[in-house]
Amino acid sequence: MSGAPSTTPRFRGRGPRVFSFGVPLALGLSLALVLTVRGEGPLSTEEWAVEAPLAPKSLLLDVAVRDGRMVAVGERGHILVSEDGGKAWIQAKVPTRALLTGVFMHDRELGWAVGHDQVALRTTDGGRTWERVHYAPEKERPLLDIWFADARRGLALGAYGELLATRDGGSTWEPRPVNGADDFHLNHIALARDGAAYLAAEAGRLYRSDDGGDTWQALTSPYQGSFFGVLPLSDGQVLAFGLRGHLYRSPDKGATWTRVETGTEETLTCALELGPGRYVVGGMAGTLLWSAGDGAAIRKQELPDRKAITALAAADDRTLVLFGEGGTNRIEFPR
Repeated sequence: MSGAPSTTPRFRGRGPRVFSFGVPLALGLSLALVLTVRGEGPLSTEEWAVEAPLAPKSLLLDVAVRDGRMVAVGERGHILVSEDGGKAWIQAKVPTRALLTGVFMHDRELGWAVGHDQVALRTTDGGRTWERVHYAPEKERPLLDIWFADARRGLALGAYGELLATRDGGSTWEPRPVNGADDFHLNHIALARDGAAYLAAEAGRLYRSDDGGDTWQALTSPYQGSFFGVLPLSDGQVLAFGLRGHLYRSPDKGATWTRVETGTEETLTCALELGPGRYVVGGMAGTLLWSAGDGAAIRKQELPDRKAITALAAADDRTLVLFGEGGTNRIEFPR
């Protein structure tokens, strides 16, 4: 879709890491891009995220996990850090109140976050404090996800085909077009073990890069509805998921796809590998899809609160941490 802002949600699940472009329709909130143009310069007190005791129960859209530390981002510039598997959270000092949609941790200390107002933030102390390194609200192209190959080379992607690249750790950014993306929203980026990077996008677009994101190849898509995430698995397979419960599996780096029956029409927003042949996919209305040992069969679970799930993280080999409409929540793996 081009022209008017998308009215479809955008999500993700990152596990060492979905939802990003806006807020789920189920929350009853508008997805219109309401972007206030402000100039660069010193931040006023009104531009810092408000520290709130209930921030862990606010809308959280993405999480990154590195060496036992979880960093979650969401509405009103909230960034939360946990050192104990999501039991307790500390709110960070953040120089924005924009909706934050994506986060990536390079190591335990260095990381980046992105969001609306085309804001990009950087931390060097494990997420406790952040600096603003990019800000372009006048472009009206929110950033939806972020990924770094190392401490200096990274990509930020978002609405209307926006893809920005940095080679200095986020201090400066330059456009990098994706052929065929046109004005379609780029929703999620994920890296496979073999070094290939995958993009999930609006209107059934899927892309792969074999050179660290310098160039992108459009993949044959099995579905014309929007994809909100991709998950490369350790056995070489790749999952792609999105609207109306659509989940696909590719054994050949996206050349061909097979549909996985999910038993749901809820939008799927995030996914996490749990071990060889095992993964979980999360989505709207509290939907969780657990794979069987062969990675093909699916067991559906619907949580009683029916709140949208937008990101997932494993606290240990028995506990899953959920992020989304209800903030953070810990549940046990099904037996």
